[in-house]
Amino acid sequence: MMNTRLREAWPAMRGKLHERAPLKDFLWFRVGGPAEFLFRPADEEDLCAFLAAKARSLLVTVIGVGSNLLVRDGGIRGAVIRLPSSLGRCTVEKDRVRAGAAALDAAVARMAADAGLGGLEFLRGIPGTIGGALRMNAGCYGREIKDVFVGAVAVDTGGRRIELKAGDVSFSYRSCSAPEGLIFTEAVLQGVPESAEAVRARMNELVAQREATQPVRAKTGGSTFKNPSAPGGKKAWQLIEEAGCRGLIRGGAQVSKKHCNFLINTGDARASDLEGLGEEVRLRVASRSGIDLEWEIKRVGVS
Repeated sequence: MMNTRLREAWPAMRGKLHERAPLKDFLWFRVGGPAEFLFRPADEEDLCAFLAAKARSLLVTVIGVGSNLLVRDGGIRGAVIRLPSSLGRCTVEKDRVRAGAAALDAAVARMAADAGLGGLEFLRGIPGTIGGALRMNAGCYGREIKDVFVGAVAVDTGGRRIELKAGDVSFSYRSCSAPEGLIFTEAVLQGVPESAEAVRARMNELVAQREATQPVRAKTGGSTFKNPSAPGGKKAWQLIEEAGCRGLIRGGAQVSKKHCNFLINTGDARASDLEGLGEEVRLRVASRSGIDLEWEIKRVGVS
């Protein structure tokens, strides 16, 4: 049952709350169990009210467009929050972009290009939202969020709105120092004024390269494993290739033949197939190279 404090506070909230809500249609893998509760706040104020009203014991999980997420077959306990489109609005302010956390990375890249701002076109190659990009310091083709981060707005576990400056958050490979409980709602990103045509040309090259080398039209979750940190070492896909895992199958899950650091739902996979296949890949890579691959895809929920 919904916790008492939340039930009592609910009439004052404007968002939508569903119990036993299916999640798989929100996720790129198209697999996974339901959320115990799914909350879609109306806006940032509504999100603050929800977090202030809930019991401390209620677990909270935030999902964006589900591009880098594997929800286990048993679903997610507690409340799942999916930010609304009202938190996806973006504006250009001179040489910066102010983007809501629910904005698609690709949409922000296109807006910046149209405004004649360079330096943000790498976002076109990241299949997710700005909130997720902040949380994992997303990047590709030599640039990461840390290279363009100016500041952000977040909401803490008690529903308090917090403004963060560049010096308040540190970034490292696929992670940031912001506490896990913070929910990003907005980011300010730095661009560089230049010709819109030049920015679009670079962005188009990036898109063409991505489509030529990655299974972008498959049911996948993006890069599965982080690249090992050893300087000059092999990338994750090279280690997977050398371990003989390209095309490896478990149930309805398969290691992509096009790019072997991607797992694919071939049509009838379960989350357990995908996670089990990923663990098998890790074992084979460790056996051959002695390197323990770390998951880049976030796995949540119960089996």
